[in-house]
Amino acid sequence: MTVESPRTYPDTRRVEGRDVTLRLMTAEDRQAVLEFARKLAEHDLLFLRRDITQAAAVDEWIQEIATGEIFTILAVEGGAVLGWATIHRNRLRWTAHVAELRVMVAEGARGLGLGRILTQEAFANAVGLGIEKMVAQMTLDQKGAVAVFEGLGFKPEALLRDQVKDRAGKKHDLLVLSHDVSKFGSQRAAFGMDQAFGF
Repeated sequence: MTVESPRTYPDTRRVEGRDVTLRLMTAEDRQAVLEFARKLAEHDLLFLRRDITQAAAVDEWIQEIATGEIFTILAVEGGAVLGWATIHRNRLRWTAHVAELRVMVAEGARGLGLGRILTQEAFANAVGLGIEKMVAQMTLDQKGAVAVFEGLGFKPEALLRDQVKDRAGKKHDLLVLSHDVSKFGSQRAAFGMDQAFGF
């Protein structure tokens, strides 16, 4: 069964002069997500759980949304996907309080603050879903993404050497960051969304 969001969607925002709609991903987004994924640079695909340039992988993603294992927010302009944020929930009882956050923005939409907006939405939903800790993974050389996440309060937790290998066979280090969602929820309740993130 699809998990209901504690927030209201769709939600259209004015982002650097562009009207971007935030909404939950559904099965109807299959082709648009595939088109988005197939325009990503090879390096952007390294830290993803699956190769979303393949239709079967997107079908699995949609199925996991239906079962509630994954919660995905899309950023859409017209009919095109500009980015997404996923909360991947762990069904194991002893780690059910932890979720993995993944955020991706199209190359042409970077620098607009869209990644930050998607991360904010993911956190607001995580609080409502009872998640206490969020973990993010990215390769060490994705300096822009690392800076954004650290700016949102994520702290480095582990560095895994030669953890991922690209299609050319080159190995990359994987950085694991984490954030205390329950602390964020308390700050958000007291100060509002922007202050909870420290900006």
